[in-house]
Amino acid sequence: MFDDNERLARQEALWLIKEFGAEAPLYAAMKAEKAIEQKDFGRCAHWRRILEILADARSTKSAVSKY
Repeated sequence: MFDDNERLARQEALWLIKEFGAEAPLYAAMKAEKAIEQKDFGRCAHWRRILEILADARSTKSAVSKY
């Protein structure tokens, strides 16, 4: 079961993929960097989690397409 933070991160990751396609990780990385600059480490952690979800989605998709 996912907590609310994880559910929100997954929803945002899916929205980013829909909105930005292959450039979704770049957008999330820019948001994480901006959060670091503003010393908002909680928000940075949120965007880093979204980056992890995006990376997992890409690796799963490429693994499935190989077979």
